[in-house]
Amino acid sequence: MSERSTTLLEEPKQAGTQLPARPGPISLPLGILRTARPRQWVKNVLVVAAPVAAGELFTRHTFIQLALVFALFTAAASAVYLINDARDADADRAHPEKRHRPVAAGQVPVPVAYAAGALLAVLAPAAAAILCSPMTSAVLTAYVGMQLAYCISLKHVLVVDLAVVASGFLMRAMIGGVALGIPLSRWFLITTGFGALFMVSAKRYSEAVTMAATDGKTGATRALLSAYTTGYLRFVWQLAAGVATLAYCLWAMESAGLGDEGLLPWRQLSMIAFILAILRYAVFADRGTAGAPEDVVLRDKALALIALVWLALYGLAIADW
Repeated sequence: MSERSTTLLEEPKQAGTQLPARPGPISLPLGILRTARPRQWVKNVLVVAAPVAAGELFTRHTFIQLALVFALFTAAASAVYLINDARDADADRAHPEKRHRPVAAGQVPVPVAYAAGALLAVLAPAAAAILCSPMTSAVLTAYVGMQLAYCISLKHVLVVDLAVVASGFLMRAMIGGVALGIPLSRWFLITTGFGALFMVSAKRYSEAVTMAATDGKTGATRALLSAYTTGYLRFVWQLAAGVATLAYCLWAMESAGLGDEGLLPWRQLSMIAFILAILRYAVFADRGTAGAPEDVVLRDKALALIALVWLALYGLAIADW
């Protein structure tokens, strides 16, 4: 074979190395799954919060309904992740870590991410209206709309960005009660809302501390992060922790004097575990190491033990109702 013909045979191979790999029949679904952030699905366990608080978690109907609500909220959250990554694909390619995300890396084409996200965003509320209730569908619709507004513009508005992210956790905690028709206590909503704000602002504070320590060389691209001072974010998480603690104590004390304390005032005793949990998490927030809340919650043994004690005390309170 001549030298020219050999070169012609080799040129396509060389040129092909410069092109992004086409997603295969297996890599595309896996890429979509990765973009849906399976690690973040643990947040959706909050859908059981309202039924647990009301002591209505122990029937077959409740389990089935909550499993369905969990799946629907996971689909709605995945829709937001897919659309967000499609919008931010160009910026993510310039980020040292985010460039490995499936959409930025070319494993999932941008139009496919948009299409999959839009499909889930429509199907999740529609399925909720049919299988659960119109109010459940309304909460999911509000969640998707608010989170998409955050992706498009609200993440550029100081303070509002914190409120929107915290409201996502509040909606998770609400939707289980909404689906089952359980009245939501005002103290439950305040505790959950400000507890979420505490964790969100502590996360931002940790990211800001890390960015300041490295002179912004960590590749952080979160909108507005540099616009917040660490002092302000510290003030926000401390304020939120205080309000959440006060609201929980008022919630726990509602049963005092009503003759429903049982053998011991379990619900009032659970305040001790709740406050200890806040104080323990605040250790990581103060150090600036609460940038990954799921890692703090799942990996800190002391916090896990406190959580188990709280669950036991609250479980005893429910059993005595």
